[in-house]
Amino acid sequence: MALSITKVAYGAQSLEEIGEWFTGRGDEVYLTTRYLPKRHEEIVGGGSLFWIFKHQLVARSPILRFEEAADGRTNIVIAAKMIPVHPRPKRAHQGWRYLAESDAPRDIADGEDSGDLMPSKLAGDLARLGLV
Repeated sequence: MALSITKVAYGAQSLEEIGEWFTGRGDEVYLTTRYLPKRHEEIVGGGSLFWIFKHQLVARSPILRFEEAADGRTNIVIAAKMIPVHPRPKRAHQGWRYLAESDAPRDIADGEDSGDLMPSKLAGDLARLGLV
């Protein structure tokens, strides 16, 4: 069972803007973090980075590997693509958090409708009440 991580798409104003971030970067994208996740071996070989936008998991990018970066940091190397998933409420957080495969939303198949995203104010109110 592959383990994944979640990350807030900080500063993104739309899903299209997140997708544009991958444009022209080749096949791989590097995200730099301070620390190598303790459970990194469970992530490589099937795990993904799930993007949080407006308090919802909305897309994922497959994680290819972890590499040592400058200044003792770590690069999370992800595939330069964004795979849409069925939106699932998720509180925003700093850094990254683990996501078990059983808790991960499934991919949206070609031609399948994802429905509307929950409005961010409603998602935030529900999160504060502990309902999502």
